[in-house]
Amino acid sequence: MAQGWGELLRRGNLARCAVTGGGMMMHAVNVFIVTTTLPSIVHDIGGLRYFAWSTTLYVVASLLGGANCASLMRRIGYRNGYRLALAIFATGGLICASAPAMGVLLAGRFIQGLGAGTLSALSFSMVRILFPQPLWTRAFTVISMAWGIATLGGPAVGGIFAQYGAWRAAFWSLALLALAMWVLVERALPRDLAKPSGPALPVAMLSLAILVGSALCISAGSMATEPLLNLLGVALAIVGLTVFARREARAAIRVLPLGGCDPRSVLGGLYLAMLLLLIGVNSEIFVAYFLQKLHGMTPLHSGYISAMMSGGWTTFALIFSGRASPKALLRAGPLMMAGGLLLLAAVMPQSDWPDALAVPLTMLALCAMGGGMGMCWPHLGAAVFNAAPDGERDLASASLTAIIMIGNAFGSAIGGMVTNMVGIASHTGLAAIWLFGLFALAPMAAIAATRRLQAGG
Repeated sequence: MAQGWGELLRRGNLARCAVTGGGMMMHAVNVFIVTTTLPSIVHDIGGLRYFAWSTTLYVVASLLGGANCASLMRRIGYRNGYRLALAIFATGGLICASAPAMGVLLAGRFIQGLGAGTLSALSFSMVRILFPQPLWTRAFTVISMAWGIATLGGPAVGGIFAQYGAWRAAFWSLALLALAMWVLVERALPRDLAKPSGPALPVAMLSLAILVGSALCISAGSMATEPLLNLLGVALAIVGLTVFARREARAAIRVLPLGGCDPRSVLGGLYLAMLLLLIGVNSEIFVAYFLQKLHGMTPLHSGYISAMMSGGWTTFALIFSGRASPKALLRAGPLMMAGGLLLLAAVMPQSDWPDALAVPLTMLALCAMGGGMGMCWPHLGAAVFNAAPDGERDLASASLTAIIMIGNAFGSAIGGMVTNMVGIASHTGLAAIWLFGLFALAPMAAIAATRRLQAGG
C-alpha cells in the first residue's frame, strides 16, 4: 500500500522514524516524570502555590526554543541542532536534580524547556524533510506514538523514585535519556542531510515576547487568592493575545504563517482548534495530585493512571491515521474529549467511592480525553502543512511547536488559576469539579473552529 505503514517502515525510513519520534519522546517522558514526582517535590521543598508554574515556565521556554529552531538550523544544521538541544535539555535536568528550593527547580525547568522546544520543533521539521507528502499523516502518528512509549517509561521512573523518596534521581535519569538520544541521532540521522538553504530566518522576538507575557500574566494571577487579581491576569493575557494577532496580520516577520491568526481562514481555524484541544487536555497535569490527595494513591499508582490519557492518544492516533477524510474525526474527537472531562468532573471528587469503581471510571475518562485527541491530531498537523502558503512551509513546521507550547502554557496557567481560586489545598474535590467541568468547554469550541475545513472538503 503506497501510503501505508509498510512504506513508512522500509527503505531506511525506520531509522528516520526513530529520530522523528525520539525528539518528541524526550519531551513526553519529561512531562510524565515531572507530573508524577511533582507532589513529592512540593512535599519535600515546598512551593504548592507554584505547582502550575513548573509546567508553565517549561512550556514558555519550549515556545522560545521551538520558535528559534528554524533560524538555528540554518546556522548550524540539523545534526548540530540536535546536539545543542540535547545538551541544554540535560543541563536543565541536572539543575532540577540538585534544586534545594522551588525557585532553583523552576530555573532548571525553564532550561529544560528550551531544549525540549527545539527537539519538538525538530521532530515536526523531520516529517516534512525526511518523508514525502503522502506519508505525512503516518509520520505525525509516529510522533503521537512517542507519547505511548513515554506512557510506559515516564510514570514508572517518576513513580518509583517518588515512592522511595528519591525524586532527584528521576531528573538524573532524564540526563541519561538525553545521552541515549544523542547516540540515536549520531547513528540514525542521514549523513548527507544538508543545512536548510538560504540565510538564517529572522525571529519575531517582539511577538514571542507578547505571547510569553500573556501566558505569564495568567500564571501570576493564578497565584493570588483574590479573585480580582485572577481576573486581572486573564484580562491582561487577552489584551496581549489581541495585540499579537494584530501584529501577525501586518508584520513581515511572523511567528505563524500568513493567515494563522485569522480564525475565519482554514489555517487560522486549524490553529485555533489545536489550541483549544491542547488547553482541554492540559487539565491532566492535575490528575496525579487529585488521585493522591482525594483517593490516597501512591505516586506510582497515580502516575500510571494519569498516563492513560496519553495511552488513549497514541492508540487512537494509530487506529485513525489512515482515514482519508478527517471531517468526521474533527467532530467525534473533540466530543469524546469533552465527555472524558465531564466524567472526570463527576468521578474525581468522590473520595469515598471504592477503588473498584473509581479507578476504572477514571481510566475510562482519561482514555476518552486522549482518544479524542488522537483521532484528529495527526490530521490537523498534516492539514496545517497543506494549508500553509507557498514559501512558508519552514515557518509552518516551527509554528506547530509554537502552537503546542502556547496551548500547554495557557492550559496549565488557566488550570492553576481555576484550582487556586477554588482553593486546591482546602477544597480539593471542589477544585476538581471546576477544573474538569470548565475545561470540557474547550474541545466543544474546537469543533466550531474547524467549520471552514469541514465545509471545504
